[in-house]
This record gives sequence, C-alpha cells and structure tokens, in this order.
Amino acid sequence: MTPADIRILIIDDENLVRENLVAYCEDEGFPVAATTNGEDALELLKTAHFDIGIIDMRLPGIDGNSVILQAHGINPGMKFLIHTGSTNYSLPKELVDLGLKPAHVLRKPIGDMDLLRDRIIELVND
Repeated sequence: MTPADIRILIIDDENLVRENLVAYCEDEGFPVAATTNGEDALELLKTAHFDIGIIDMRLPGIDGNSVILQAHGINPGMKFLIHTGSTNYSLPKELVDLGLKPAHVLRKPIGDMDLLRDRIIELVND
C-alpha cells in the first residue's frame, strides 16, 4: 500500500497545528481531509472513507475520545493516532479495547514529523 492509498482525516481545532499536519501529510503523498471539531468529522465519516484518523483530544464540543468511539462505530476498520498537548493523557480502557496502544499517542509538538509518517504506515500494515 502506497501513501496515495491511505486516506487520512485530521481533527484539530488549532489552525496552525491542523494546517501543519495537513501540509506534512500531503507532502508525504497521503490524501487528507481536515476538520476543526468532532461533530463535523463524524458527519464527514458518514459519506467518506478514511483509513487513519489523527485526533486532538481537547476539541470544542465532543472530545477526542468520544470522536474515536463514534468514528469506530461508523467505520470499524478505521485506525487512530492521538495527537495531544496534554502531558498527563492516558488511554481510557474503551480505546485500549479498540486496539489503541501508548505508541498511538503522539505529544505536541512532534519533534520529528517522520515519526508521524512511520506510525501511519505501521497502523495500516498492522
């Protein structure tokens, strides 16, 4: 599977962070869509397929954990990376039960963006 085959959905309410993630993923050849909140992302998931979601935890309205749980209900094959600025975030049991691991939690800012690409590739090959 090449990057062009891996559709990514980015959800982050911080404009600069979201735009940088989109630009990096596009530069790596991934098709990308982005939203600023979970509600819009869940609506998008009803009409479009994504392989990977890169989800911020602190969002206006519905939080990132809830977005992941609901997104999994819409698209059970979708996999997730958590992108958070919270230093004390830990995976809740519900997300661990979906297969998320500590390696799927990336802390802002990501010092080496190649880590993001590597985690995306690992997820789709998992």
